[in-house]
Amino acid sequence: MDAFLVLLCMSFIFVMFSGCYYHKRKHSNGKAAELPPGPKPWPLVGCLPTMLATNLPTYKWIHAVMKQFNTEIACIRLGSNYIIPVASQEIALEFLKTYDAIFASRPPVSNAVDILNGRCVTTIFAPMGEQWRKMRRILALEVLNPSTLHRMLGHRNAEADTLLRYIFRGGSVVNVRSITQHYCGNIMRRMLFNQRYYGKGRDDGGPTFEEEEHDQALLTIIRHIHAFSISDFMPWLKPFDLDGHEKVTKKALNVVQKYDEPIIDERVQRWKDEKLEEVKDNILDILILLQGENAKPLLSVAEIKAQIMELQLATIDNPSNAVEWAMAELVNQPKILEKAIEELDKVVGRERLVEEHDIPKLKYLTACIRESFRLHPFSPFNVPHVSNTDIIVAGYFIPKGSEVLLSRTGLGRNPRIWEDPMRFNPERHMNDRTRELGLLEPDLRFMSFGRGRRGCPGSSLGTNITMMLFARLLHGFSWTLLPGITKIDFFQAEELSLPKPLHLHAQPRLSHIMYPKACSS
Repeated sequence: MDAFLVLLCMSFIFVMFSGCYYHKRKHSNGKAAELPPGPKPWPLVGCLPTMLATNLPTYKWIHAVMKQFNTEIACIRLGSNYIIPVASQEIALEFLKTYDAIFASRPPVSNAVDILNGRCVTTIFAPMGEQWRKMRRILALEVLNPSTLHRMLGHRNAEADTLLRYIFRGGSVVNVRSITQHYCGNIMRRMLFNQRYYGKGRDDGGPTFEEEEHDQALLTIIRHIHAFSISDFMPWLKPFDLDGHEKVTKKALNVVQKYDEPIIDERVQRWKDEKLEEVKDNILDILILLQGENAKPLLSVAEIKAQIMELQLATIDNPSNAVEWAMAELVNQPKILEKAIEELDKVVGRERLVEEHDIPKLKYLTACIRESFRLHPFSPFNVPHVSNTDIIVAGYFIPKGSEVLLSRTGLGRNPRIWEDPMRFNPERHMNDRTRELGLLEPDLRFMSFGRGRRGCPGSSLGTNITMMLFARLLHGFSWTLLPGITKIDFFQAEELSLPKPLHLHAQPRLSHIMYPKACSS
């Protein structure tokens, strides 16, 4: 019996023994206020039967509901949970700027997050509280601060050089998705563990089975974190695992732990045994050596493992996805590609390789990545923000415990904000003279690194990873479509990922003596 029929049958059983659950809500001050528009929920189960009956991915169904009600803010009850999707920049700013303190928490532990770390010991998923403040403070002051990131510049430079070497030696046809995901995974492995391979590795710098398996497991976990599991809204269905999310997430988690935890356990033991004498330039050592009261370790081994995993989850998806989409858009629009190359040649030249310190000067490349974030987000929504009290926002009543989801596609493709929103056009960002051009978008016209208390503390690192990956690809090689292909036919309005990995032809565009420099570093 499929998930829909099981849910439907069990909901009828519950309805037989209960009265109507749904009732009109009022603000605590007694004033009547309407919920945002949305479909009328069933008793107990809310709109879950309607959602499952459509057989659409949940994010597509939510956007279809918003379109049906012609609204940029909706209210959809799933089980007893109020889901509030938002596609309006102005309303998004009310939630995450005006009322940031009220919406700074996270939902009760979801099925996927429970599998990852049930106690929510890290920063992304933990509710507001001392644990979140502790981990956020460690990230901001010890791990992702400018000084630490500068000390680890060598790791990032070495990976950027290895990227050139691998493409230069690997042949003319390049799987762009593979190299971008591998680059992001390797950057973090170098910074976390001071190593990029789990096994012997390859002389040409390419991925082995271990790194491919590890990266794909991380991406699987991310997709299921952002997915909607039935048991998140109907906990009594959790033992049935009707949508299979639990099985898939556990399998992916086992893969990640298989590779990472032996490294962490071995390093912790070596520090205990005093077999290491100085802090290395890697995040794992920093986390192990943090001290609290009475010179005791500030973090437990469980906290270290959870934070290591979270850092990898936070850095592999957005940079690789944004760069793959940007490359696809640029080869489809040669004039944009030509303008990006002209900027690189003007700012960097062809006598040296592009470096991180060049990024602030690469305005047009930054505009290209901003446009990729705007038009092609990796996930449909941000991590939910949960209200800690009843409140009225944008004239609507938002009950305590509501989960607010900012729609990345709804914001980035909003025709009120963006002219011709479905067109990839970096120029729209170049024309904005009101702020310094970067990947951050504090006004929430699109989502990059978020904002407010739950904004990403690693936006600087995320910017460097994304921009260096993009800049090295464009600076080091000329990119063209494969023979027989005149245009990449990739666009479907509701799809988030390219339907197939992007394959392009790469031709070295620098003097060949530049590439041995990359190979020897």
